[in-house]
Amino acid sequence: MNTEISHLRSTDFLSVNCRGHLINLSKPQIMGILNITPDSFSDGGKFNTEKAALRQVEKMATDGASIIDVGAQSTRPKAQLLSSNEEIIRVGKLISLIKKEFPALLISLDTFYSETVKFGCKEGIDMVNDISGGMFDDKMFETVAETSLPYILMHINPTYESMHKKLIDGDIILNINDYFSNKILQLRSFGIKDIILDPGFGFGKNETQQHQMIAELDAIGFGEYSLLVGISRKSFIYKPLGKSPLDIIQETQKLHLKVLKNGAKILRVHDVLETKKTIDLFLQMN
Repeated sequence: MNTEISHLRSTDFLSVNCRGHLINLSKPQIMGILNITPDSFSDGGKFNTEKAALRQVEKMATDGASIIDVGAQSTRPKAQLLSSNEEIIRVGKLISLIKKEFPALLISLDTFYSETVKFGCKEGIDMVNDISGGMFDDKMFETVAETSLPYILMHINPTYESMHKKLIDGDIILNINDYFSNKILQLRSFGIKDIILDPGFGFGKNETQQHQMIAELDAIGFGEYSLLVGISRKSFIYKPLGKSPLDIIQETQKLHLKVLKNGAKILRVHDVLETKKTIDLFLQMN
């Protein structure tokens, strides 16, 4: 772990600056997943029209989501790799329509392309969710710095081809923290200050490692950065149970309660209403 960031206070990272508005993350927030793709593993093709997408955004907002994560590209194993231009065409005017219809919602754009970030910024996104840690596009950090938007930094293998295939060796917590330490210094060298950390469930980790990540989540990110956890419909939950991704809501909420107890501040989910109930229970218990 790099000691240069050890002087930072945990209270410095309980809010992020989204276009001049400080968003308080001391209370857990729900990020609703909006896949506008035909090939996502559990909801592909359901929301890839403007009408269907806006209807889903309305449902997620009503159910308790404060952030909507718009993704035009599936990152499941063996998914088709799209170009930035194809992502932009898929997104179209959806971001600006969401901002118009639901101005209180924050919009996160799920992309690893800098050109898609530039497009999204013009359309009104509030944060960048980059699974690649800037490794799939060498202009990403520079572009995020120019937008002044918060950046979600995820732990992942260094290439698109290896992100699922290569399992990470050694102690997973040490590996994640070493990665975050180096990446945070890079981001700060570009002037990027609003950083949220995502440990990267489902990317290059085995079942045992992911349960360790849940159990030791409070040791990830040095206790100083807000953590985003995305375990919704992940295979490490449903495959050992012999169930489908759509049939593990109860099991997922039990794990959500664990990660909340261990410091998660944003839950990235498909099932918003059930997650809202879990957060309410957590707040009652604390």
